[in-house]
Amino acid sequence: MLIFEKTNDLIQFRKNQQSGTIGFVPTMGALHQGHLKLVRQSKKQTHFTYVSIFVNPLQFNDKNDLEKYPRTIDKDIQLLESVDADALFLPSFEEVYQSGITYDEIDLTYLNSILEGPKRPGHFEGVVKVVSILFKIIQPHKAFFGLKDFQQVKVIEQLVKQKQYPIEIIPCPTVREKDGLAMSSRNTRLSPEARQKAPQIYQWLLKAKKLYEQNYPIQEIENTIIQEIQQDKNFTLDYFEIRDTKDLSQITSPQQKPVALIAVFLNGIRLIDNLELA
Repeated sequence: MLIFEKTNDLIQFRKNQQSGTIGFVPTMGALHQGHLKLVRQSKKQTHFTYVSIFVNPLQFNDKNDLEKYPRTIDKDIQLLESVDADALFLPSFEEVYQSGITYDEIDLTYLNSILEGPKRPGHFEGVVKVVSILFKIIQPHKAFFGLKDFQQVKVIEQLVKQKQYPIEIIPCPTVREKDGLAMSSRNTRLSPEARQKAPQIYQWLLKAKKLYEQNYPIQEIENTIIQEIQQDKNFTLDYFEIRDTKDLSQITSPQQKPVALIAVFLNGIRLIDNLELA
């Protein structure tokens, strides 16, 4: 696996890649099987796969969260080699933001007004900035993103659409532990006791799906799950909402496909998940 730390070195190498489809998996490291599945998917669909590891300070609205974000570079490199990633981009802050490559900004008015938007001010702006720069450096034909961060995928799709990048965004299903907990780098921060309780998040999503299949109204499903979360003293509810999978608008007609989205705190660690209900 090739490892690039300098932006210009990667750009020069990329210029010499005349043929073949280029895949890209952007990450913040602390890799797990969910990330590796994205790499495998890219390997299946493209000829050459780049992975980036960069903990982007601009998308953390909580400085404490940034400082505590797990960093496991040596292990990450071993994992990427185990799935035959072709190249790793491992830049510093300066190599991303001071390399002369300008970032793009898009209209996030709506996506910033719902769900993660109000809870994490500036988060999606930071995501757009770093991803737009990485796209310009790597120039992939296809980029692979996990659906655990459902709203983030919608933001990236908007970026590509608004800026007309010639990139296909491939959303990939959430990878779960055997007990249903969505794989996340933040799971490593859970205490053993909290880790045992965490799968309850997925159980609430499954219950929402079951109620939807039994034709319960959306509002009633939301109220039922919110009430259950609030009664569980282990969890602090941030939000639970059911939205349209296409654009995260409110569900107003039976033709729309719903997705349930949840954010809770467990022992001070914020965990998010989602499940399509139909």
